[in-house]
Amino acid sequence: MHMIEIYELTKRFGPKPAVDGFSLTVEPGEVFGLLGPNGAGKSTLIKMLTTLLPASSGRAAIAGYDIGRQPSRVQRSIGYVPQALSVDGTLTGYENLLILAKLYSVPRRQRLDRIHAALSYVGLESVANRLVNTYSGGMIRRLEMAQATLHRPPVLFLDEPTVGLDPVARKTMWDLILQLRRDYGTTVFLTTHFMEEADVLCDRIAMLYHGQQVAIGTPAALKATVPHPEATPEATMDDVFIHYTRNSLSTETEGSYRDTSTTRRTAKRLG
Repeated sequence: MHMIEIYELTKRFGPKPAVDGFSLTVEPGEVFGLLGPNGAGKSTLIKMLTTLLPASSGRAAIAGYDIGRQPSRVQRSIGYVPQALSVDGTLTGYENLLILAKLYSVPRRQRLDRIHAALSYVGLESVANRLVNTYSGGMIRRLEMAQATLHRPPVLFLDEPTVGLDPVARKTMWDLILQLRRDYGTTVFLTTHFMEEADVLCDRIAMLYHGQQVAIGTPAALKATVPHPEATPEATMDDVFIHYTRNSLSTETEGSYRDTSTTRRTAKRLG
């Protein structure tokens, strides 16, 4: 069974589709990356797959559950770390996880052990009783990962998980994502603007441009499709991105004011 199955999924806001007939399958335990410029439709696609936005047409299934007909089953089968802040800074790390444990109906007898295990897994057990508004950006992201995986979902969605993090915190997140796949077989679907991140983490990558998939393959296979100067051994993922998005500096691909504002707010609160 495919862990993620998408067929001709489309979302329209007015006459122009934000996501246009997107199709894809993701295998169990795969780390899959979705790349594209701001405004390409990446976050819209994730919001449909996580049942936060209804699709205009097409269909998709997560862990065998249809996103339109079985949204509650989908929600219990996924974890989701959005770009926007998803923890409460006025609560402690422990209290944030306790709320999620109740929402996901973790049995009362298992809650304490499950919360401590989640905090330990992301390296936050020693600060469990500190208010989250005293955490660093990297600690906040790790707490959000603990929240998203507390109920041990088979599929984890990450929308630009390392935006605003310094290189050390970013590497810690990379290690955590790979560890989740290794320890639990978690299927990970992520978006990122860091090409090195996509190259290091992802088994396969799809390129999204104006809501349509324009390329898909392993990082190595995608790099092999792009011309590069003879002086360099191979194309980079930056070259792949520029090649398949035609002109990443055009006004059509830079994203809206809202896109820019969201990205900068996320970077500021994690910085």
